[in-house]
Formats: sequence, C-alpha cells, structure tokens
Amino acid sequence: MGDTHVVVNQPPPLTDYDIVEAEPILRQALTREGAEWALGQVDTYGRRVASAEVYEWGFHANRNQPVLHTHDRFGNRVDRVDFHPAWHSLLDLAVSHGLHSLPWEREPGEGGYQARAALTFLASQVEAGHFCPISMSTSVVPTLRLQPDVASEWEQLQLSRVYDPSFRPPVDKTGVLMGMGMTEKQGGSDVRANTTRATAIQGGGPGGEYRITGHKWFMSAPMCDAFLVLANAPGGISCFLLPRFTPDGVVNRLHFQRLKDKLGNRSNASSEVEFDDAWARLVGDEGRGVSVIIEMVSGTRLDCIIGSAALMRQAVSQAIHHAAHRIAFGAKLIDKPLMQNVLADLEVETEAATLMMMRIAGAFDRAPFDEHESLLKRILTPAAKFWVTKRCSEVVREAAECLGGNGYVEDSIMPRLYRESPLNAIWEGSGNVIALDLLRAVAKQPGSVEAVEKELEMAKGVDARLDRAIADALGIIGNPSDPEFEARRVAETLALAVGGALVARHARPEVWETFAATRLSGDWGHLFGTLPPGTKARAIIEAAIPRP
Repeated sequence: MGDTHVVVNQPPPLTDYDIVEAEPILRQALTREGAEWALGQVDTYGRRVASAEVYEWGFHANRNQPVLHTHDRFGNRVDRVDFHPAWHSLLDLAVSHGLHSLPWEREPGEGGYQARAALTFLASQVEAGHFCPISMSTSVVPTLRLQPDVASEWEQLQLSRVYDPSFRPPVDKTGVLMGMGMTEKQGGSDVRANTTRATAIQGGGPGGEYRITGHKWFMSAPMCDAFLVLANAPGGISCFLLPRFTPDGVVNRLHFQRLKDKLGNRSNASSEVEFDDAWARLVGDEGRGVSVIIEMVSGTRLDCIIGSAALMRQAVSQAIHHAAHRIAFGAKLIDKPLMQNVLADLEVETEAATLMMMRIAGAFDRAPFDEHESLLKRILTPAAKFWVTKRCSEVVREAAECLGGNGYVEDSIMPRLYRESPLNAIWEGSGNVIALDLLRAVAKQPGSVEAVEKELEMAKGVDARLDRAIADALGIIGNPSDPEFEARRVAETLALAVGGALVARHARPEVWETFAATRLSGDWGHLFGTLPPGTKARAIIEAAIPRP
C-alpha cells in the first residue's frame, strides 16, 4: 500500500486488560458477600479470559456454528452435534475453573455462589453462548438431590473439573454436562399444556424407569450428556432425567429434528427433539414435576441476571475504551461533555446491575440455613431477572452507538453483544411470566415481603428520595389494586428500590447521587445521556476505564 494507507486514530483492541478492575465494584462485592478467598482465583481467571486468545475463541465459536448430524454414513441415527474447536476450548476453560461446580464444592455460606457469579460474569463478557450448558449443569444439582439414588449415579461426574466432550456413555467419561427441555410447540411457558407422555416400566415411581414419547420445542444444549425434561405420567406432569445413552450403552431415542436458527447465542446449539420411547428415570414424585424442576429454574434465572450484567459491562467497557482513545473535533471523545453524559449514565446502570447480581448470589449461598436469605432469594430473583435482563438491550444498544460505525461491523464484538442482549429476558420465563412469578412468591410466601422490608430498612434514612422509593415498593407489592394487570409495575418498582438501596450502601458517592437523581427522582429523559447538570460524570467514568 502507498502512503495513503496510514492507520491513525483507531483505538487498539480491548484485550489483555484487567477485566476485573474494569468493574469498579466487583472485588468489594466479593469480599462483602463472603467470598474474599476467591479474589486470587478471580484475578487469575480474569487475566486469562480477557486475553486476545480467548477473545478470538469467542469470535471463532460464533462464526463457526454447531452442526447437527442426525445419521451416520450408513444410515444409523446418531443425533450428534459437532462444534468448532474454539467452543471446546471455552468450555474446557470454564469447567477446569469450576464455573459449573463451585457452589457444590463448598458448604453453604462459604461463598461458592458468589465466587462462581464473579467468574461467570467475566467469562460471559467474552463469550456468552458457552455459559448455557455451564448454567444448567450448576443448577441441576438441587433437583437431582431430590432423588438421591439418581444423584448418586451422576453427581460425581457432573461436578468433575475435567471437560470431556466425547460422545459415549457416562461410565466411559471423565466428566458430564447437563441440559434441560421443558417447552413444547403448543404450550411454551404453559408447561402444564405439555403433551409428552411417560409410561412406567415395572411400576415406575420415584427413581423408577419410564419410557418417554413426545417432543420438545426447545431442548437447550443438545450436546449434553443428560437432560431434565417434563412429561405427563399417570400422576400428572412429572420430572425425568433423560440421558443420551441407555444403561446398556445404546444411544437413547432422542431424535433431534433441527437446530434453531437464532437471533443470537449462535455458538450454542438449541434444538427441537422428538422422543420415541426414550428411556428415562423419574425425579421426585409423579405429578410434582413443575415444583421439582423449579429448583433448577431458580438457579438458571440467577444466571440470566449474571449473563445480562456481563453483557452490559462488556458493552460499556468497549464504549469507554473507544472514547478514551478516539479523537474527534480536536479532543478525545471521553473529554467531550455530552459523551461523558452518555458514558456515565451507562456506567451507573451497569454498576447497579452488578450489585444486584452479587447480592442475590449471596442469598443463594446462605439460603439453605438462613430463612431471611431464603425468602430474599425467592422474591429478589424474579424482580432482578425482570429488570436487569430488560435494561441489558438498552445499555448495549447505546454503548454500540458510542463506537459509531465501528460498533456496527462484525469485526467488532458489539453486534454479537447486541444480538445476545435480549436472550436472558426471554430464557427461563419472559417478562410477563417472571412478573407473575414475583406475585406468586408474595402470595405463597408472605414472609418474603417482610424479608424485603427488613433488607431495605438497612438503607432507610440515607436519602429522602430512596425512602420514597422504598415506601412505594413496599406499598405496591403488599397491596396491588389489580395484581395481574400491575405485575410488571410491581416488579419494576421493587427492582428500582432494591437497586437503589444497594447503590446507596455500596457504590461510590457520585454513582449513588446520579442514580438517585435520575432513577429515583425522575430528573432523567427517556434515553441514556440525559443526566442533569452538575453530575460528576468524569469521576463516574474514570474508575471504569479499562487498563492493562
């Protein structure tokens, strides 16, 4: 090329940086929530996952999507999904660091959930798709433990830190991953409309053998070694563990019809599957399938919050990094007042999401022995899942705009983040389902409202604006005038009060003041970048500038 092709004023790639420090409140949250022991592991893992090599794995895994092979060359059904080597590298990195197993390697209250939340928060910034099988493999444990004889056969392999992607029976493997299949074509979120049937073998019963015939419209991560599925047994909707191989080593009769052509999450396979007299074992009692599998769903809903917070953080880090290097109209973008307004607004939203993520992870950790934390877990999970996952798309879109045209091309990570951003608001219950679940928690566990009130009381008196938000939240959640019609309003009001309380107690003063002025007092426009005059925007941004 001639002298005309001189590349100037282009920001360097955001790789090989301190991804942990780029989230200003993460280390403090780990310590506060009881996982200070994990700080070294989080720092080490963060350096690795933010390396240029791992970022490149993310690009390769999404450009080279999974391929379904229904038959071998002789015409035998194999129903195998093949992945690019980069996908396996990502999963190997995650499994070897215990992202699927940490909560179960430590006793409740020792910070396993908090450490895992921090690690998966980092991993999902770089590539979100591989988090799906990790999430389900973590969250399946409480459900399996409801059926100890089934759990005893699977748990040791499932919690192994050896990633084994081979397609063979579990007795021949060094580690396994778990998936899930709940929804059907005719039912969607209404799983009680499912038509898949389960027929008992030799009497069936808890832990007993069944044959499953039917379909699933979404079977998550079909490369996994076993799945929790719902089917109609004689006693009603029931939960089953359905493995890829039968006990005699034969490929089970799961016939994958196709892989979904999805908006995002393209590195991860999602499938449609037919069960043709497939072999499975009952987990729990017949007719209790929804309450049994909800133990798993609760954990994956936490992961929706973590995943969305991660996407927000990566998008905002990319935007701040770009603005810190790009010169326009005589100065760096980060020095322009209006760009500072936008970036500070995005940063406040992102830090609030991370605080909610870590607080709820702490509730998961302590719930087994602390009634207050158990009630908080039940009510705050749907509230945060509703709010954070919906804010995610707005944050990512605005952050992409900060990069201009560079944020709209596939060489940038921003289009992938944007395509990924709606997923967690849909997965494991879309907005209406989640908002109604929040009301269900209030109705079935009245103590949950008192638990939230007790939690929020720790922030009362800090600021009159927060006190009003807390009063509004407790008022509407305790006595909505039209519960179903107002369900989203209830979820949003509670999420803002909880988020405000966490920001008031744990964020930097300038972040709190901006949150209170905008999110709680209404001195805010309908779009990001409408912070009021006097906002300490540069101070908010400064702590989040990605650094080597």
